[in-house]
Amino acid sequence: MTARGDFVTMFGGVFEHSPFIAERAYDAGLMLVPLSSKSVHDALTSIFRRASHAERLGVLRAHPDLAGKLAIAGELTEDSRQEQAGAGLDRLSPTEHARFTELNTAYTEKFGFPFIIAVKGLTKDDILAAFEKRIHNSAEEEFATATAQVEKIALLRLQSLLPGH
Repeated sequence: MTARGDFVTMFGGVFEHSPFIAERAYDAGLMLVPLSSKSVHDALTSIFRRASHAERLGVLRAHPDLAGKLAIAGELTEDSRQEQAGAGLDRLSPTEHARFTELNTAYTEKFGFPFIIAVKGLTKDDILAAFEKRIHNSAEEEFATATAQVEKIALLRLQSLLPGH
């Protein structure tokens, strides 16, 4: 495999189902050696921010609903599964699950993408409170908030891929 292929294999999933970000970062020569979570995050985030609105929307839409159908069916990416489980979203009561489902539906209908939050260090109650607050944002506010959360998720994923850096 080429160095580019290795790079894309390693970092192509950092932005959920969006390997084009890693491909463009590599092709632009943005990678500093040795690789660190900060240098890779800076490069990938730079590409994400320069992507068209439609491409960034596609990245948002690639994220799964929190505690949604993919989680129930066991079809989350391993990163998403671990992140949601770490926040207790895999252990919701039927009432809590119903509330998440209701909010997921309303949020997606309003904004056109799923609710995205970096769940590491948060409880299901923290996430629910953020969900209930953010659903009242304007479309512009929520797009900005969701893209910032995607960047935070990417950093957390990189920190686990490149520990000690």
